[in-house]
This record gives sequence, structure tokens and C-alpha cells, in this order.
Amino acid sequence: MNTDVILRKLERIAAGGKPRVLDLFAGCGGISLGFESAGFELRAAVEFDPDAARSHGLNFHGGAEAHSKPIDITKTTPAELCMQLGLGSVADAFDIVVGGPPCQAFARVGRSKLREIEEHPEAFIHDPRAQLYKKYLEYVDAFQPIAVLMENVPDMLNHGGQNIAEETCEVLESKGYTCGYTLLNAAFYGVPQMRERMFLMAYRRELNATVSFPKPTHYLVLPPGYEGSRSVALKTLRNLFDGAHSYIAPPAASPDLPPAVTAADALADMPSINARELLAQGKIVRGARRFDTPIPYGKRKPTVYGALMRSWEGREAPKQGISDHVIRYLPRDYELFARMNPGDQYPEAYAHALEMFQEKLDAARARGEKLGEKSAGYKALWDSVVPPYDATKFPNKWRKMWADQPARTLMAHLGKDSYSHIHYDSSQARTISVREAARLQSFPDGFKFSGTMNPAFKQIGNAVPPLLAKAIASEMIGTLMSSVSANFGTTAPTERVGT
Repeated sequence: MNTDVILRKLERIAAGGKPRVLDLFAGCGGISLGFESAGFELRAAVEFDPDAARSHGLNFHGGAEAHSKPIDITKTTPAELCMQLGLGSVADAFDIVVGGPPCQAFARVGRSKLREIEEHPEAFIHDPRAQLYKKYLEYVDAFQPIAVLMENVPDMLNHGGQNIAEETCEVLESKGYTCGYTLLNAAFYGVPQMRERMFLMAYRRELNATVSFPKPTHYLVLPPGYEGSRSVALKTLRNLFDGAHSYIAPPAASPDLPPAVTAADALADMPSINARELLAQGKIVRGARRFDTPIPYGKRKPTVYGALMRSWEGREAPKQGISDHVIRYLPRDYELFARMNPGDQYPEAYAHALEMFQEKLDAARARGEKLGEKSAGYKALWDSVVPPYDATKFPNKWRKMWADQPARTLMAHLGKDSYSHIHYDSSQARTISVREAARLQSFPDGFKFSGTMNPAFKQIGNAVPPLLAKAIASEMIGTLMSSVSANFGTTAPTERVGT
């Protein structure tokens, strides 16, 4: 890398300039919002999905056409990106590169490690998915950032026995960076969701910076499943030579911290949606939907978290109320949702459904209806009550949330169904709305999602929670400012924006 370019960037920041960010694989902008709120300048993003790209452009560039178009990183060079967006010189365009290629991009090619593959680009011919990793490195090489952040699933530490995070650090260290990675859970940082992710940080060696991760702000005893998943992810560390690795244990959460934000903390002030009542009135129907008409919040006082989501600086909720508070059309299941207990998963739901079917069958027969087990009426009643999935094969397909705990991890398949997050309030008897999913992911109420309901759910499920991203970005900007000040002169304070 060109040392003069690195020094120019450091001198610019030393003079008070905000660090300029490029967000790769940006989605709708969870990382972008976190970095913007911590005082970085979000300058550009690369996102392939059209709806997510439009959402990103809408929220960060006022809907400007150039910033709202999908970009295929495998077909767009850094020079072309700068030309499309009017960013000038490639080497001087950005100070920070954030994001992370999708997990499947890290498929092993033969038995090569990523550093060896990166040094022999022809290896990528054998696996097109790995082009995403290659392009990520090409963008780092071209833009010469002074810092890098990569996010991915915990399995990145044990992907078929391969520690991709460790190998990525090897690659970045060979390019002149100091690197480290860890596993962080969003619930420890004020997000009402138990979401575990890998984060990798790297700083240019010229900074003489030490990689560190943010201290938790909230406390929670994680369920056993999360600790088990972390143990599996860390298994590869025990196989590294002499225990040498770039893994950094996450900062511990103290029991003296405030308790984790719960689902009820996040959703209690949202307008109620009584699914059974709406169904009876014909006000909820099948089909792709948007709900852009604002809905008043009502009289319920927001919690501290609810107030934060309403008043996030620069992303305040419209005075008329919230948008996107829309739910799925699931007429068979509303009564079943009401019957379920908090924490119930699909086996329990199926058992409840069998009880409900028997009750309805007994009532019908008491009215004199002839419903033999082989009759069409019997089958129709069964289909109207009992879900079709095998209870022994889909134990985690459904889950009714607990009101007094953070939600479990929101996944991208929210775009296909929302059964993993059934509302804890039995009187509403429904799955969560788009805006409630956004709340659980810590997107403020003023954040806008492009597309219909399903794409919006997918964007939210794929995102990094903005509050977690902000905690990481705040740690990074503190490290950068301290290092720049110590090594390159006094730095004007960078303005902190946001909550």
C-alpha cells in the first residue's frame, strides 16, 4: 500500500475531518446507521439487492438515484464505483471499509487457506461464490483504508473446520494491518435481541493502535443454546499452533449493569393489532402489502428504549405516528397463537392445535354434524386448525416470545414467514409486524424500508443491529482519535451524532 496515501488520510483526520466510510454488502444500512451515529461520515455503500439498495439510498442519501441503485461488487471495480458516485480519486475516497461477504463466500477451495487463495486469484475460478471474498480484498487494496470492520455469523470461526476469521486476519496482517476478532451478543449492548455475531477489526500499523471491543452496557444470562453455539464456534482455536491466534475474548458483562432490554420494553408502546378482530372485519387479507399511512402511537407511555426508538437524532418518527406496522395474513393460526404459552415452540403449538381440533370436532358432533374420520368435513376441519408440519422435524420453526426477555435472533427468513417471532401478547394473537421487527433489531421508528412487507422483513433480518454497530463504531472512533492524536498531532474533536 502507498504510505503517502495513508499519511494523507491520517493528517486529514488529525485536522478534524470525519473518517469517511464505505459500507460493503450494506443491506438496508444497520452498520451504516451505527457508524453515522458514532460520528463517522457514511459516504457510500455497495448492495446487490434492489430493495435493500433503495432503502439505503433513501435513508442515507435522500433517495438520490446514484446511491439507490443495486451494485454488483463482482462486476463493479473500485474505479467504476467512484466514477458512478462522483467520489474522485480511488485512493483518497474512503478512510474506513466496513461490511462482510456472505458466509457462503468463504467456501474452501481445495485445501488452500484464504491467504494462499488471495495470493493465487486463479483459484477462485473453481468457486464463483468465493469471488465475493476476492472482491472484498480488492476493494481494501484499492481504497487503502486506515481501518476495516468485518461482520459475519459465529460459524465463520468454524466453517467446515476452517477458521475463516483467523485466516482473514492473516491476509490483512500481510497487508500492513493489526487485526483481532471476537464474538459479541447484541443483548449486551441495549438491543432487545439475543443475536450473536463475529466482528473483526483491523487498523493500519501506522496508527500503533490496539484492537479492542466495546464494553457491555447491559447484563443477561444467555440461554444454554447460545453458550453451546459459541463453544462450537471457538473449537478451532484449540487446534492452532501454540495457541497463537488473533481472537480476543469479548468484554465481560457485569451483573451490576442494567438488565437487558426485553421484548416488552421494545414493543409495549406500539399500537395494538388484534389479528382475530381484523380478520373478522375483513381488514386483513392475503397479498403483498405496504402500510405507509402513519398510525398514531396511542396513549401508552414509551419505555426508555421506546423513547430512544422514537427520538433517534436524524431518524425521528413522524409526528403523525409510525409506518410499516403491518402483519402477515395467517387466518388458520391466529387462534392457535392465542392458545400458545410464552416460550412454546412448534411441538407445543402442534399439541395445542390437536386439542383445539378435538374441541371443535366435539362441538360439531354435539350439533349433530356427521364428521367421520374419512369424511371431507373432518379433513376440512383438520386443515382449518392443525398446521401441516411434522412436529418431530421442525422443533424450532415456531416460537412465541417471552415478554420479559430479549427476543431470539431475527433471521432473514422473516421474509418468508414470521413464526419464529410470535407476539407475546395473546390478546393480539399474531406474529410481529414489520415495524416491531425493526424495533427488535434497534432500527429507529423514522428509518424507512423500501419494498413490500416480505422484502422489508428480509432486510431487517439480514441487518446488523444499529445499536450494536454504534457501540462498535464508538469504540473504533475512540481508538482512531487517540491514535491519530498521539502519533499525528492534536485532533479536533469529531462531532458525535445520534442517540
